This record gives sequence, C-alpha cells and structure tokens, in this order.
Amino acid sequence: MTTTALVSFSVFALLVTMAPGPDTLLVLRNCMRGGRFTGMATAFGAATGSLAWALTAAVGLAAVLQRWDVAFTAIRLAGAAYLIFLGIQSLWVHRRGAGGGPEVPGGPTGTVPVPAAAPVPNSRQAFRQGLLSCLLNPKVGIFFVAVVPQFLPNGDSTLSATLTLGIIDAVIAALWLTLVAVFAAGMMTWLRRPRVNTALERTAAGVLVALGIGTAAEAV
Repeated sequence: MTTTALVSFSVFALLVTMAPGPDTLLVLRNCMRGGRFTGMATAFGAATGSLAWALTAAVGLAAVLQRWDVAFTAIRLAGAAYLIFLGIQSLWVHRRGAGGGPEVPGGPTGTVPVPAAAPVPNSRQAFRQGLLSCLLNPKVGIFFVAVVPQFLPNGDSTLSATLTLGIIDAVIAALWLTLVAVFAAGMMTWLRRPRVNTALERTAAGVLVALGIGTAAEAV
C-alpha cells in the first residue's frame, strides 16, 4: 500500500470522524456526567467498535450483511432502538429533577458537582455504551465496504490492507473523540451550570432520539 493512499485515507477518515454523530454525542454526554475519563472510555469504546467493523469487512461479513436485507434491517433497528433508549433515559432522568450529587474531575478547582438525578456511568459502562453505539451502526460497515476499497492498491481487497486502514480509522476516531472529551472536561464548570447542563442534556437526548427514529424510518 502506497504512502499516498494511506495519507489520503487518513484525511478522509478524519473528516468523516469529525462530523457530529451518535458517538460524539455520547462522549459529550458521558463527559458531562462522569468527567474526562468517562468521556475517554466512551471514545475508546467507539473506536473499538469501528475496528470490529473493519475486521468484519475484511473477512467479507459486512458485505454479506449489506446484501442480506433481513439481517441488515435487524441491525439498523437494534441500533435505532438503542439510540432511542439512551435519549429517553436522559429525558426521564432530567424530568425527575437534579439535586446535590458526587463530584467528578474537571474545572479550575479540580472537581465539579454532578446532579444526583443524573446516572454517572463508570468507565466500563461508558466503554460499553460507545462500543454498542458503533457496533449497532451498520453505516460504519457500509463505510468499510464501499469506501475502503477505493484506497486499496489496484482494487486489491486484501485482508491485511483492509485491516491496516481499519486500524488507522480506529486510531483517528479514538484520538478525535478523546480530544472532544478533553475539551468538554476543560469547560466542565460552565457545562455543569444547572441551566446549561439541563439544556445540553435535553438537546443531546432529543438528538439521540431523533437519530434513532430516523434510522428506524430508513430501515422500514
């Protein structure tokens, strides 16, 4: 594989990763709830899911799923249901109201309070949320099936070449989403203000629900 192909794919993957989507929203939401490391765990979960899709594409499973309408639709509906669940969960939590809660790393004083009503995911839960968000998004699989071959030398869809590009994409996703988490953590004091936090939580929840409904509508 040529250096030009690697650089071109890296730039393209970065632009795709930077586009806001469910993974970015989850990183921001979990960062607001649990701090920098919770957001980073979500980011690494999403990157791992991307790498898993790259592996399935390399062995041809993603292409099979794309052609097999029933399985493809089932994955899309499962992903839609998961996004809607996360969104409704957030809306329900904030409807109950917020009170005093634990503190998480962030802000100039080192810690900021988290409303008691907001569930604070641990690193394992955050990682799992990021992983499932990506695994249940078949558009990631389509990306590897439809786009990655364009960067392979002479259209040679070899296992090693596809995995190489998959690793590059996963690393880029991990780095970018980690930067999002770090940036959000740096603004934690402002983000933790009751009105700002409530507005952001409700917005993120609404967008997650909308994305889920949109994905479900496309699948039927």
